[in-house]
This record gives sequence, structure tokens and C-alpha cells, in this order.
Amino acid sequence: MNSGWVGRIEEGLVALLISLMTLITFIQVVARYVFNYSFVWALELTTFLFAGLIFIGISYGVRVGAHIGVDVLVKALKPGTARVVAVVATLLCMVYAAIVFVGGWLYVSKIHDIGILAQDLPIPAWVPRTVLPLGFALLFFRFGQVLVRTLGGRQAGLLADEAEDALKLRATDTDDTPRVRE
Repeated sequence: MNSGWVGRIEEGLVALLISLMTLITFIQVVARYVFNYSFVWALELTTFLFAGLIFIGISYGVRVGAHIGVDVLVKALKPGTARVVAVVATLLCMVYAAIVFVGGWLYVSKIHDIGILAQDLPIPAWVPRTVLPLGFALLFFRFGQVLVRTLGGRQAGLLADEAEDALKLRATDTDDTPRVRE
């Protein structure tokens, strides 16, 4: 399941959203404190961009293994049992993503049908809210990838192993600079 282009779009959107949020906030601060002027729409637009960042970032976190979790019990299980637990957990996550996707779709559809406008921006309110179902569709896709890798034996579980990753980084660290201990 090659999703390289999806990953590039995902990363590009995350970078774009963070950049736009930073730029708009900076412009708003300068306008307010230097020119004593405020853009009415800045907070609402930043809020919409932040929501987009969250809902796209959730799936990005699954892709790169950035979500944290407690896996002490799973690590105590035999590998076969741990794999079954990982498959069940992934399926439950997919069910959750599907439920929120459907709920988000219904929510956005209602807002579209009613014709509500954004409070400070001259756009329909459903437009920025489409990130909710889209984000959870992408999350469902990412959990599907985890499920395929887990069933294929290429991934041990749902969560990344931070301690193992840190030890791998430490082992590959060729920097001979002495480290200061705190």
C-alpha cells in the first residue's frame, strides 16, 4: 500500500497550516501593538487553521508513530498474543475513526444545508469544517496501513517504541563530543 504522495500532501499541509497560523498571528500582533489596529477575522481564521492542523496532524502522528501510549501489558504478552491485541486495537481505532467520520460528515452536511456563514469571515461555515470528516478519513486510512503491516508481520504493534528508537539513535550516534549529565 504505497502512500508516498499522500504523505507528501499531509506533510505539506501541516507545514502550510503552521506557517499560515504563525504569519497571521504575527501580522495581527504587529497591527495591534504597532498600528493600534486589529483584524477582526484573524482569530477565526487562525482557529480554523489550527483545527485543520489538529485533524491532519492526528493521521500524521499515526504515520510516523508519534502518538504515545502505555504498552506495558502488551510488552508482557507473548509475540503472537501481542500481535492479536495490536490487530484488535487497530480495528477498534478504525471503528472509532469511521464513527467520527460519519458524524463529522453529518455535521458538515447539516451546516451546509442550513447555510450558516462563518462569524467573521465571508465564507460558508461548512467549508473550514470539512477538515473534520477529511481528517478522520485520513486517520482511517493510516490505521488501515498499520493493520496491513501488523497482519503482514512488518509491524509489531500499534504504538512506536520510544525507548527502542532512542537506543537505536544512541547506537548510531557517531558524535564523540562528551555529554553533560544533568
